[in-house]
Amino acid sequence: MRLLLVEDDLRIARPTQRALEEGGHQVRLETDGVAGLASAHAGDFDALLLDVMLPGLGGFELARRLREAGGQTPIVFLSARSALEDRVEGLDLGGDAYLVKPFELPELFATIRAVVRRGEAVRSARMVFGDGAGLLDASQRQVWWQGQVVGLTAREYALLETLVLSRGRWFTREELLSKVWGPDFAGAARVVDVYVSYLRRKLDAAMLLSSRGLGYRVP
Repeated sequence: MRLLLVEDDLRIARPTQRALEEGGHQVRLETDGVAGLASAHAGDFDALLLDVMLPGLGGFELARRLREAGGQTPIVFLSARSALEDRVEGLDLGGDAYLVKPFELPELFATIRAVVRRGEAVRSARMVFGDGAGLLDASQRQVWWQGQVVGLTAREYALLETLVLSRGRWFTREELLSKVWGPDFAGAARVVDVYVSYLRRKLDAAMLLSSRGLGYRVP
């Protein structure tokens, strides 16, 4: 696998890089968050290994920017910060796993394998929704409705994918706002309603169900 390791502590970075390469992986090492973000955007990696406390741009902010830009590459956070709120924040920002330093290398290897398998499953999934009228291909980030390709903006697609991945489940505005716009979004929750209306116009008004007190879902 091709891995991006973003870690500024070379006492950890170099041995980790060496162990991964000895395990047959290709590893690019960056030692600050700004360079890490640029490499993540430019490279085709199977997984990203991000320290949380990085110079220039922290690992959490790096992940947030990648997810907001539509990046789906699995992310594993590597951090000495072990508090529950840190782990929750990392996962809520789009991380797929969170390992607390010091970690054992077999655990790191197993975690990488697990998140890459999950990422491949999501990217390759062709998910039917809307009682069979809709199809979402996560690998191409493309949507069909009644056999026709539907042009969606990145935000519209992210909202629809969130709902389709858990079709049948109700999502509140606040949950959708956090997942699609990010926990730091300062705008009003009503923006979710606006984007739901966009999707209804482009797909079908009955496709996206709403209920007062429950939120939104797709069948």
